[in-house]
Amino acid sequence: MPSVSLTVNGRAVTQEVENRTLLVELLREKLELTGTHVGCDTTQCGACTVHVDGKPTKSCTMLAVQAAGAEVTTIEGLADGVKADGETDGLHPMQAAFREHHGLQCGFCTPGMIMSAVALGEANPDADDAAIRHWLKGNLCRCTGYHNIVKSVAAGIKAMAATNR
Repeated sequence: MPSVSLTVNGRAVTQEVENRTLLVELLREKLELTGTHVGCDTTQCGACTVHVDGKPTKSCTMLAVQAAGAEVTTIEGLADGVKADGETDGLHPMQAAFREHHGLQCGFCTPGMIMSAVALGEANPDADDAAIRHWLKGNLCRCTGYHNIVKSVAAGIKAMAATNR
């Protein structure tokens, strides 16, 4: 069985995996980072989105061995506890925006939505509602609550800019 070494949420990790092990399986089953969800196994829903070397990546169709040497960030790795006002609550500004603007819905799609939204905030800090909706087209919410998700992402992008994150 091959061994794969990568950095997950800032921590060096080495695990033995079968060649067919998906990155999401490594994260959830071996590293117990269950914030990354598996919704469809076909890259349609985006619930499994993580960052691989800073880019949003659907981990349900990436092999764990393909992530060798990469830096992977999951929803658990986003929080550092600093809010825009300098107080701490353990949440990334985008996570806090989802909580404050009711973007959570049932919560199943939320980790993937937030990981995609953070990447948008980094790529386009001036994103308007149309840009947000276009960017999130690879993430599905089965609750159909996109209005609050878009509001959350817009607020999160502003908070990211205010905190330089």
